[in-house]
Amino acid sequence: MTINKELKSWIEVDSNSDFPIQNIPFGVFRTKLGGDGRCATRIGDCVIDLSELASLGYFDDLKFDISVFFREKLNSFIALGKDITNAVRNRIAEIFSLSNEDLQHNTSNRMLVMFKLEEVDMLLPIEIGDYTDFYSSIEHATNVGRMFRDPENALLPNWKHIPVGYHGRSSSIVVSGTNIYRPKGQVKPNDTTEPLFTASRLMDFELEMAFVTGRKSELGDSITVDKADEYIFGMMIFDDLSARDIQKWEYVPLGPFLGKSFGSVLSPWVVTMEALQPFRVSGPNQEPKVLPYLEFEGNRNYDINLEVYLQPEGGNPNKISQSNHKYLYWNMAQQLAHQTVNGCNINVGDLYASGTISGPTEDSYGSMLELSWGGKKTIILDDGEERKFINDNDTIIMKAFAEKDGMRIGFGECITKILPAK
Repeated sequence: MTINKELKSWIEVDSNSDFPIQNIPFGVFRTKLGGDGRCATRIGDCVIDLSELASLGYFDDLKFDISVFFREKLNSFIALGKDITNAVRNRIAEIFSLSNEDLQHNTSNRMLVMFKLEEVDMLLPIEIGDYTDFYSSIEHATNVGRMFRDPENALLPNWKHIPVGYHGRSSSIVVSGTNIYRPKGQVKPNDTTEPLFTASRLMDFELEMAFVTGRKSELGDSITVDKADEYIFGMMIFDDLSARDIQKWEYVPLGPFLGKSFGSVLSPWVVTMEALQPFRVSGPNQEPKVLPYLEFEGNRNYDINLEVYLQPEGGNPNKISQSNHKYLYWNMAQQLAHQTVNGCNINVGDLYASGTISGPTEDSYGSMLELSWGGKKTIILDDGEERKFINDNDTIIMKAFAEKDGMRIGFGECITKILPAK
């Protein structure tokens, strides 16, 4: 029902909104007056309190524990399974469809259920247990290899055989709108013989998407590519901030550490895979042939437009990158299959980031590292200011949306401001 492009809502929705009635994402909010967080969905610029809808009896016949909507994370709701979560989405679409007059003409109930965006604060929607960051864009991996290794052999020998990833720090993942302090750490400039302790001078963003799992698996079990869709609940925008100078000095031999763990930013609305089904597309051709446990059939990538804006303090946002999720070499099903092929168990609320999503053209690179080509090129902003990496008090804004046949399903924005080091 919710992917019927003809469906209209009695809530006013702009034609370019990320949140038509076909989307029905899930998030967690609290009002600016205070109080506990609770679960919500969104149509247009209206935040809908699911705990109040449940209290008013709108979900009674679906036979699930409505207390899940009174919690400050979505995990308990997601854990009910897709039969319930899809039924809830369909019921929400039914309640708010133009032809349904029940809540539409009940002023007192509407006042309990519906909030304007400016009346609420969005919270981190997931209690994130474990977090994996993959490295799944061949354009990004090739660019980095060309800059720092052999331009003729940019990809490491394993790259086309496994979805490379590392286990990141979940405690420092924050919701959009949270400011991040510039990190401090050890760096080793090329013109010195010993490392220095300093605030990072090469602050960067990484344009990524992330998915969250909605089912758990047992230790020793593996999730096949064919079964991955049963475990993946939805997606969000993910800004994986990076301190390139700290990262460069520390990453051999065990990979990213302090250069990544100081803060990553997640958009507040989880867009379900069901809402994104119309936008499935094929991905890049994988050559050489992958091992059998990574083989898949059908379209596994998604045609999701990605944009990055840099806004200097007191200035306007400047679009500096536009990429697309469809460029990913390794798809989400392969990522989850590889994550679990060794018997690693997963849980509801685990987060899996794509890695930087760069496209084939210079304006589609998904990091300042690539856009400035390691600091050799300069990005000129509209007001004449120059950037090679992120300055203090710069704001990074990421957007993601899919469009097809007159229907747009989006993720809103993922925003963070970089503050001076403490």
